Amino acid sequence: MSKQEVILCEGLANSLTHAIAKCPHDKLFILTDEHTHRLCRPHLDGIPALEEAEEIIIGAEDVHKNMETLAAVWQALSEKGASRHSLLINLGGGMVTDLGGFAASTFKRGIAYINVPTTLLAMVDASVGGKTGINFNGLKNEIGVFAPAACVLLETEFLRSLDAHNFFSGYAEMLKHGLISTPEHLAELLAFDTEKIDYALLKSMVGRSVQVKERIVEEDPLEHGIRKALNLGHTVGHAFESLALAERRPVLHGYAVAWGLVCELYLSYIKTGFPKDKMRQTIQFVKENYGSFTFNCKQYDQLYELMKHDKKNTAGVINFTLLKEVGDICLNQTADKETIFEMFDFYRECMGV
Repeated sequence: MSKQEVILCEGLANSLTHAIAKCPHDKLFILTDEHTHRLCRPHLDGIPALEEAEEIIIGAEDVHKNMETLAAVWQALSEKGASRHSLLINLGGGMVTDLGGFAASTFKRGIAYINVPTTLLAMVDASVGGKTGINFNGLKNEIGVFAPAACVLLETEFLRSLDAHNFFSGYAEMLKHGLISTPEHLAELLAFDTEKIDYALLKSMVGRSVQVKERIVEEDPLEHGIRKALNLGHTVGHAFESLALAERRPVLHGYAVAWGLVCELYLSYIKTGFPKDKMRQTIQFVKENYGSFTFNCKQYDQLYELMKHDKKNTAGVINFTLLKEVGDICLNQTADKETIFEMFDFYRECMGV
């Protein structure tokens, strides 16, 4: 797999012009959703390299991350004359970079693409690392391929228009990166003033957060080993997300991950000896900023079944990434049904559900 270049922009116009120049192409396409077409596309106006670009607009939100939208993007590329030598720019949140990356990597067996993530979640997670995909059959990212973007451009100025919910959704992945890296990085994240955001400081924190992910992905691009560290909080988080979707009360990905971290830090505490004070500190941050996901003990079985569907499992055994200490990662951990139900009890008790 080719290594993707990740650039923290000092100016989007320059960075994008350079990135496009590095990808020789016959035709240029920009993929946006209805939101980013309105809020972010105007930021690219007046860039000479984009003068001839054709725009493809898709529906916004995760409900459109499906086969129909994917087929519509393929259709548009086909009708607008895209060839194997065309270039696609994905301008949007994780849904756009995931679906656009998958469309690009499969159209005519793969065309080059550039990601310009516009949400915090996409900057620190979805757009970096080469995973692409769509939801299928009620399951998150069930269909997809590993196919890195030629380049990922991080322009933190886009974050100024982000609402609090979407800010915290991305911040949960940054917390996870803090937990799997160093106590200093975690402490900085837990102490950050999320009410009066210092955008210059946020920019440097986004840079640090992305480096954590990049280092891990470089070591293990196809998730055979250490890349599983990035799944912390996701085994339970994805189950919460799927349950919420099934009950027509969808939650943002990062919120599900934050609640998943509460559960998996508890498992880390009882199974691998993660320090209780650090667990409590992180849970307190989640409780204050994310509220809580409500479910009752009648839904434990359903959540357990959803966890069994996770792509990281082998032979139906639920696989967790746990921690011994901040940055001390324990891969391929398992827990029996009784322990998992105990974990749900702990979550409901400490989150006041």
